[in-house]
Amino acid sequence: MTLDDLLAREGIRQTMAAYTAAGDRLREDEFIAVFTEDAVLESEGVPERDLFRYAGREAIRQWIARWREPPQGTSRTHQASFVRHHLSTCHIERTGPDSAQARTYWVAWTDIGPDHAGYYLDTFQRDGERWLIRHRRIRRDWQAANSLFTTAVAHSR
Repeated sequence: MTLDDLLAREGIRQTMAAYTAAGDRLREDEFIAVFTEDAVLESEGVPERDLFRYAGREAIRQWIARWREPPQGTSRTHQASFVRHHLSTCHIERTGPDSAQARTYWVAWTDIGPDHAGYYLDTFQRDGERWLIRHRRIRRDWQAANSLFTTAVAHSR
């Protein structure tokens, strides 16, 4: 492993932490700042009702903004008073001097404890000193029977 490999991995971990903290707190500007201009954010391997795909920073911005807008007749997009995504095992491979791929496991905690879990499949692109998400595929492996996010994705379309 080279020094460049280590710096790339740490830069990618910083991007993942920024994504998670901004997303959990619905900080739109900080959230979209971790994506390339032409980024894709999509779900994969989930029931059709939970599928989504957004291409480009502006589309991703509009998606995260909708999490602040509760569906008509309700007070919140989802039933949780908080959400915290915790990242765990992360395998990062550089695919070139300015590109990398990663697989990262996550679990989301809400008022009920572990609420849902899965992994991210990412493609990263270096932009100067920063590593940005070019393509994020979100896979959900599990959700609690009483998940507070059961209808949240549908409401954010």
